[in-house]
Amino acid sequence: MADCADIANIAIENNLSSRLACRVNYQQASLLECEFCGEMIPEQRRKLGGVTRCMNCQVAFEQGLK
Repeated sequence: MADCADIANIAIENNLSSRLACRVNYQQASLLECEFCGEMIPEQRRKLGGVTRCMNCQVAFEQGLK
C-alpha cells in the first residue's frame, strides 16, 4: 500500500512528464511566415528555432488575445 510520500511522488512525476511533453522544441526549423497573420518572420527571430509566430502575434498570444 502506498503512503502519502509515494502518492505525492507519483503526482509530481506525472505533472513533470506532462509539462515536458508540452514544451517547445527549439531544435525544429522556424516558419518563414507567421501562422496567424502571414507576415514574414524576421531572420533574427527565426534563428531561435521553432518559431511559428511574428513578434506581434506572439505577444498577443501570450496575453491571451489570440
